[in-house]
Amino acid sequence: MYYIPGAGYDAPLNLALEQYVFDRLDRGRSYMMLWQNANAVIVGKHQNTAAEINAPYVKAHDIQVVRRLSGGGAVYHDLGNVNFTFIADAAGQQFDFAFFCHPVVRALRSLGVNAEISGRNDMTIDGMKFSGNAQYIKQGRVMHHGTIMFDSDLNVLSQALRVSSDKIESKGLKSIHSRVTNVRPHLARDCGTEQFIAVLEAQLKEYFDVWTIPPETINIDDVRRIREEVYATWEWNYGYSPAYSITKKRRFDGVGEIEARMEISDGRIQHLAFFGDFFARKERAELIDLLIGVNLNETSLEEALLQVSVDDYFQNLGKKDFINLVVG
Repeated sequence: MYYIPGAGYDAPLNLALEQYVFDRLDRGRSYMMLWQNANAVIVGKHQNTAAEINAPYVKAHDIQVVRRLSGGGAVYHDLGNVNFTFIADAAGQQFDFAFFCHPVVRALRSLGVNAEISGRNDMTIDGMKFSGNAQYIKQGRVMHHGTIMFDSDLNVLSQALRVSSDKIESKGLKSIHSRVTNVRPHLARDCGTEQFIAVLEAQLKEYFDVWTIPPETINIDDVRRIREEVYATWEWNYGYSPAYSITKKRRFDGVGEIEARMEISDGRIQHLAFFGDFFARKERAELIDLLIGVNLNETSLEEALLQVSVDDYFQNLGKKDFINLVVG
């Protein structure tokens, strides 16, 4: 097995590196990666992003939102979290999460942590989850990746993954939230995240007989290209979401209450209706016609409304507040 370090702390770049290793490197070899992301929410392939994140909080705190190749639920990453990836032949290990989780549990137990594999794809300490795992299988190969919450900010985690009160009806897979814990408080002897990563790396390399791959094996320009074409795009991270309907209701001073009901497919507004006790000078049908087929993101809405006065349709409402209502 060959070891590949992460590509810094940028979530889209690290997920692009995973895909590059899976798709481009020698299929006769197995690979292991340890990597970290700065603040990010990573959603499962089959999830509705809007139903998984607290959009206003995520935006205000500059948290990246990226969709991964594998299924499963949404997870929060920060620099107190450590991610591991194994890429190998799937024969004999297809959706066998324990095969790849066992060496991680073994490493943690060497540090005095009472870790264990729980259910299908979690690892826990005293019944509290510290690791979620997911797998992507294609053409006889498996990518298994998991999180280790070592010293994550659990308050930010709970805020970023706390969905707003908007009513969302979606066919996408919904995350199941469990009681969570960090690993660090359970160590027999305290250490920082970097020291923990060094210990984990050494343990995993010993378990799997791992060799460090020559740096020239990775074409970082190709990895960056995958990042820009896939993992940094709104179309993949939001537009790929399954079709869903959403109802948003807000009260604005000097305007009144506005309720927006939307049906979204492929990330685009398919149906839209407004209700409330606001006043208007023009028929809302004109505004709705402009927005049908538009991507549900700030940039696209700003472009669609460039020549429009929102105040004509919702008296005293500014364009920014209207966009925040529809998107936020």
